[in-house]
Amino acid sequence: MNRKVHYAWMIVIIIFLTFLAVQGLRLSFGAFVEPWEKDFALDRGTTSLISTLSFVVYGVSQPLIGKLVDKWGARLVLSFSTLIVGISICLTAFVHQPWQLFVLYCLFVSLGVGGASNVAATVVITNWFNEKRGLAFGIMETGFGAGQMVLVPVSLSLIHWSDWRMTVVILGLFLIVVVFPIIMLFLRNHPREKGLAPVGGERQEEAEISQEGKRADISFKQVIVKREFWLVLLPFAICGFTTTGLMDTHLIPFSHNHGFSTQVAGTAVSILAAFNVIGILASGVVADRFSSRKFLLLLYLTRAVALFILINSHNPALLFLFAMIYGLVSFATVAPTQMLITQYFKRYSVGFILGWLFLSHQIGSALGAYLPGWLYSEYGHYQYAIYISIALLVAATICKFLLPEPEK
Repeated sequence: MNRKVHYAWMIVIIIFLTFLAVQGLRLSFGAFVEPWEKDFALDRGTTSLISTLSFVVYGVSQPLIGKLVDKWGARLVLSFSTLIVGISICLTAFVHQPWQLFVLYCLFVSLGVGGASNVAATVVITNWFNEKRGLAFGIMETGFGAGQMVLVPVSLSLIHWSDWRMTVVILGLFLIVVVFPIIMLFLRNHPREKGLAPVGGERQEEAEISQEGKRADISFKQVIVKREFWLVLLPFAICGFTTTGLMDTHLIPFSHNHGFSTQVAGTAVSILAAFNVIGILASGVVADRFSSRKFLLLLYLTRAVALFILINSHNPALLFLFAMIYGLVSFATVAPTQMLITQYFKRYSVGFILGWLFLSHQIGSALGAYLPGWLYSEYGHYQYAIYISIALLVAATICKFLLPEPEK
């Protein structure tokens, strides 16, 4: 009864809140597509280009963010990235030309979102947890799904009852007034700053990590000629194409195009986000007990089936069924993909390879945001984009089939 809760769990809660607010705002992009088109007289291809460029900036920023974390610490990077997002999204309320929106969202908002993401947060969690790290990572990642579940319907409701300009001001002020101070006041880079040891005690494997790093500098060139590298990298790019690219940018416009109301579209997104949370937490447990290669094969194949349901959904029940299935398998690919990287490349610089991995995901996300928007502008529907996505997911499934089973 007298045992105190370790401060590390406060760290997890703070990062969860940060992801909920910052990444939830990013995942709410689809709510602003139609309002921006009406206000700035844009077509779907142009608004999709905003999302595409934001993904590119987000992805390219990741190596830079890693260097800033090493230099300044994750606390400053996470907190000031959140502040940048809050200020930038507030300023979009005052733009009157499309180029101004491009500059604010694609550059400043995206750089801030890139800073308040997995790179800095992973460093903090690694410092605070030597045991129960998987659980901590799982809770951290659910911030993405929770943010989508909360902020997408909130954004839709605020846009409906006021307008998009008031909505971005409210969201931005939440980041500036609430989230930024919490990170600055309560987040700490390392347990030593609180006079504590990490969960599970002091780290014992420093020497081994150092040795691995030295071997990685010599051997990394061998990595890019390995088929395992490409058969993991390419499906993860397809993952980005079909999740944060296609779904987070176009699901709401797709729903409206199919005749569903804003309330139905918002409910579908909330269901998808809720099942995202379930899928993220479950995937970590499954990846520890089951073949990650076979698990990913199943996830990508299920995602293809879900998209087939989506393209044939002409009533809310089918749309909600799609949201449940897709939510379970959407973000669930992250944990087993990371597991495969650590198994195939444990003698190399895993961190550097993971950097390439997430860059590929963002490139896929950029294409998944732009191509469907361009196809919609050309043909007036999303059918071709969905069929292309299904074909890509089948290709990702084949890649996983061709992978050898890694050593445990």
